[in-house]
Amino acid sequence: MKHMKHMKQILLTLAVAAFAVGCKPSEEKSTAEQLNTIKTEAKEVAQDVKDYSFAQKAEFTEKMQSQLREINQDLDQLAAKIERSTDAAKAEAKPKLQKLRDQTEKLTKQLEEAKHASESTWDDVKAAVRKGYAELKDGFQQARQWVSDKISP
Repeated sequence: MKHMKHMKQILLTLAVAAFAVGCKPSEEKSTAEQLNTIKTEAKEVAQDVKDYSFAQKAEFTEKMQSQLREINQDLDQLAAKIERSTDAAKAEAKPKLQKLRDQTEKLTKQLEEAKHASESTWDDVKAAVRKGYAELKDGFQQARQWVSDKISP
């Protein structure tokens, strides 16, 4: 039943995207770019739809811990780049980095909860981990963009 719900979400996303692309036929390059974006989003949705059952709890937590380790490594590299910048940039970046560190700490705690989740709490815990990861990933992308805009390579 859940699988059908996810498939409906994917199909709805693709239908909306196809409609959006079809609305601008005079902009060929823009349409191609939109189509690539749609394909990427569809792949992400399809990948995200994989519904880890309670029996796959260990696989899910290990995958998420691996992704968290990668983000922490990237965050350390970003922090090092900021350290080599001006004092003004460091001061402006400090709260942004702290927010990301706080988010990684929260996600680490959520992953611990996921490891110990019962079958009855699994879906809620899993959803919280996915939401926390998405927020962290978004925050990290924003920080990376800020560094790119404010600090020369």
